[in-house]
Amino acid sequence: MSNSSFAFFLATGRNIPALVEKNNGVMEMKKQEERLKRILSYETVNQIFDALDEGIIIVDRDYNILFYNKTLTRIEGLESNSVIGKKLLDVFPSLTPEESTIYQVIKSAKPIFNRYQTYLNYKGKEIRTVNSTIPIIENGQVLGALEISRDVSELYDLSQKVLELQQKLIGRKPRSANIGLRYTFDSIIGRSQKIRELVSLLKKVAGTTSSVLIYGETGTGKELFAQSIHSESPRRNKPFIAQNCAALPETLLESLLFGTTRGSFTGAEDKPGLFEQADGGTLLLDEINCMGLSLQSKLLRVLQEGVVRRIGATYDIPVDVRIIATTNERPSELLKSGRLRNDLFYRLSVIYVEIPPLRERLEDIEDLVMHFIEKYNEKFKKNVKGVDRQVLSLFKEYPWPGNVRELEHVIEGVMNYVDEGYISLSDLKYLSFGSFKNYVEHKAERPSTVKSRVDEYEKDLIINALKSTGGNITKAAQLLGIKRQALQYRLRKYGIDKKLFS
Repeated sequence: MSNSSFAFFLATGRNIPALVEKNNGVMEMKKQEERLKRILSYETVNQIFDALDEGIIIVDRDYNILFYNKTLTRIEGLESNSVIGKKLLDVFPSLTPEESTIYQVIKSAKPIFNRYQTYLNYKGKEIRTVNSTIPIIENGQVLGALEISRDVSELYDLSQKVLELQQKLIGRKPRSANIGLRYTFDSIIGRSQKIRELVSLLKKVAGTTSSVLIYGETGTGKELFAQSIHSESPRRNKPFIAQNCAALPETLLESLLFGTTRGSFTGAEDKPGLFEQADGGTLLLDEINCMGLSLQSKLLRVLQEGVVRRIGATYDIPVDVRIIATTNERPSELLKSGRLRNDLFYRLSVIYVEIPPLRERLEDIEDLVMHFIEKYNEKFKKNVKGVDRQVLSLFKEYPWPGNVRELEHVIEGVMNYVDEGYISLSDLKYLSFGSFKNYVEHKAERPSTVKSRVDEYEKDLIINALKSTGGNITKAAQLLGIKRQALQYRLRKYGIDKKLFS
């Protein structure tokens, strides 16, 4: 590439913000521009672009290729010296001006972001990328375009394999088969009031067809609750299909959800999407907060009209699918930031529930611990009976940012080293991961005083008394052998909420 050909790219330095003074802003910007030009020589920019994981191609307004980095060489199998100076469509003959994002951007002078594209190079190799294409403009004239390409061929192949496997499952099994279903409401461990109320509510709504939106922090068990709703519903013998919206780029997720028609893009075949496969059953859209706004509008149409249209099709297909969506971010924050459409939120949240984090249901920890111990006793062929009181006390102090999933991982990790008896504080030293390990080590640096250990013991006694009396203060005080007023004082002292036990 000649220096004159590359000059238009350097001119884009005018778009980089400079620290300017109010009175001499224009002069300061000119100085910064000259400094930028001196730093960004062709060799420097070449080194920077070659170091990126994304492919970079630059063309002029006549569609001559001026720059082509090493990453594109790896993606497309073409050497830069064999494409620089050639016309874009000579190198990629399968593209038409209408299909090429570069042609569209140069013609319209408007950028295109995250556009899925599939094409053949002149060697016949099929390329699948997600492109962002930006016009290069100076003095109101389009000088060319820069395109950034991310290779998604492997992701596409993986998604197609998943889709084919799902189709084979449906083809082999009767439509009454439950796909991927493992949990029922009996799988939910917990006696806390919040969990009891949540389960009671969801059992009532399970019999309807209304959409459900579930919010919960990572690790709280959102899919467990979603599957339980399906298992309790009249759709229990119909498909249950789950799709993580964060696992695939939006264009691939769209083809997976809605299906494709032969010829809709290069290599496309007639394939039903997940909506068609889940017909009569339930479709779980996990991490709906990661779905792009464009795809959200298409999802809204399915919810409102009960039909889907495959990519490239000219006809609609009626579907009867109950949607359960989950998010690990509060919907209020998603709406405020514009990452969730208001109309989709109102359509999804006909039934809206929040799963409490583990730190708000501490009375469930003991039951959960025993559940996981029994699970890994069976899996590891061991005979661990439980955890000692000090470990249980530590579990109830720790805030569990990873919630129930983190607790399970801790139990699993410890049980790799303990064969029988009770898990003690000394066994926790074997843990080699995570914030819980750091918490244990930090706590070990501050030895407990006699008073603090007595307080912990007293607190445990009070909690157990409240559990056995269903939160009745008078009966708990009698059980402990102290006056009612003395018990109330200790409840305030230890921050114990009696309502949690009623």
